[in-house]
Amino acid sequence: MKKWLLPMLMVLILVLAACGNKEDNSKKDNEGTKEASSAETITYQSETGPIEVPAHPKRVVVLSSYAGDLLQLGVNVVGVDAWEANNPNFDDGLKNAKVVENTDIEKIIELDPDLIIGLNNIENGDKLAEIAPTVLFTYGKVDYLQQFIEIGKAVNKEKEATKWVEDFKVRASEVGKKIKEKIGEDATVTVAESFDKQLYVFGDNWARGTEILYQEMGLKMPEKVKEVALEPGYYAISQEVLGEYAGDYIILSVPEDQDSSFTNTAWFKDIKAVKDGHLYEVNANTFYFNDAKTLEYQLDFFEKKFLH
Repeated sequence: MKKWLLPMLMVLILVLAACGNKEDNSKKDNEGTKEASSAETITYQSETGPIEVPAHPKRVVVLSSYAGDLLQLGVNVVGVDAWEANNPNFDDGLKNAKVVENTDIEKIIELDPDLIIGLNNIENGDKLAEIAPTVLFTYGKVDYLQQFIEIGKAVNKEKEATKWVEDFKVRASEVGKKIKEKIGEDATVTVAESFDKQLYVFGDNWARGTEILYQEMGLKMPEKVKEVALEPGYYAISQEVLGEYAGDYIILSVPEDQDSSFTNTAWFKDIKAVKDGHLYEVNANTFYFNDAKTLEYQLDFFEKKFLH
């Protein structure tokens, strides 16, 4: 080989090596960026202190009544409790989710969640926190709409949640005004639920549409219901005394797997609201909660029943 070719060959080798190093480094940088993106977190100020949670959670397990909030925000839910799994409103959003309980540690591990949300009275909270960041809420610690915003904060969607709340309050108030114009300012509404051959009447903050009717719409509660159910949230009564707690209108929810034959009895048909055609029955499975998705369903139900 001619001597003058040696320097040229060495330069070519160095250039190729540099290009190779540049490509490798670029590849490593891209991989590092992807890892950083997938590992990105935010700090959520929970009831018990700051918790590092995913900035963009992809696999959430919900062990409480908040699945509808996550579905409303477009967050993927991979595991839920049986109560939420049985809500027809959630069928599409939860069609691929597995039913789990807080005691199903192995099943939850298999779901590989990146976030777990639940109530603070569940068992195994410490074990769940070892699987994934776990945010637990106290039911009723904040009002039902602020609760949705808190869920939004936990999944980095506070703006979306706040916007929905503002819009919902306006829509509920407008429907409420129309309802009061039709039924009268002094008309009363009783919210009742049948379960295991017993009835329950509810105050103004125990889901079942109570927050919408009493808080947002300002409809009136019968005095007898107010006396027993307003403070504790609900009150159990025997079926036969429903007439004593019945307002001018009754919202009656019955679980789809429960016996509703009492609605065919003479004492039930003799209740004034029933005789006046002011009884609105609903599948309790769709009415149990006060998450955003359920609230949308409840508002639509009230608008149709009272105004159409």
